[in-house]
Amino acid sequence: MQFEAASSPSLTSRPSFDPSPAPSGVCLFPTLAPAELPFIEPLPESLSCSFTLPAASHSPGIVRAATRAILRVHGLAEVADVVVQVASELTACACRFSPSAQVYVSLRYREGAMRVTLYDDHPRHANTRLEAACQSSRGVTLRVLDQVVRACDGEWGIGGGLEQDMGTRMWAVLPCEGARAYGCAPGPGDCQ
Repeated sequence: MQFEAASSPSLTSRPSFDPSPAPSGVCLFPTLAPAELPFIEPLPESLSCSFTLPAASHSPGIVRAATRAILRVHGLAEVADVVVQVASELTACACRFSPSAQVYVSLRYREGAMRVTLYDDHPRHANTRLEAACQSSRGVTLRVLDQVVRACDGEWGIGGGLEQDMGTRMWAVLPCEGARAYGCAPGPGDCQ
């Protein structure tokens, strides 16, 4: 594969590159998009982001930072405190119970509400008593989340994955109106 040097005036200010062929299976140069293309600000309606993290004690911190940045970019900074709290609580719980090395995080905005979903590989228990005990343990771990979601007029739950052997899914739906009101609760430094 051969590369030709660009002669377009808009590309001359970019760093030059070696036109020799790349080793098999290696991409040495990113795609060069024209610099004159405008940046289109993401809208809340376009928020659909998923990522996988280690099931480790540092992952809730990563989720907090990533969630806050994602919400800010999508124009949802006013609900960030509540959504970050919920995402962090779900992540900590998933990391605590996951028998595997990773957890899956999903952030979505739909119909005026933020949806936070966490998947871990903890299997469903065939024995109903064990399943109830497991659900209860997760519920106790998520007491703070329960209070925050209720205060926002949202809902949350714990259930099986979308497929039989997919593990455990935990989710919360936070109406943005309730999340805004929760963030502006009267008190010292209120939002008025």
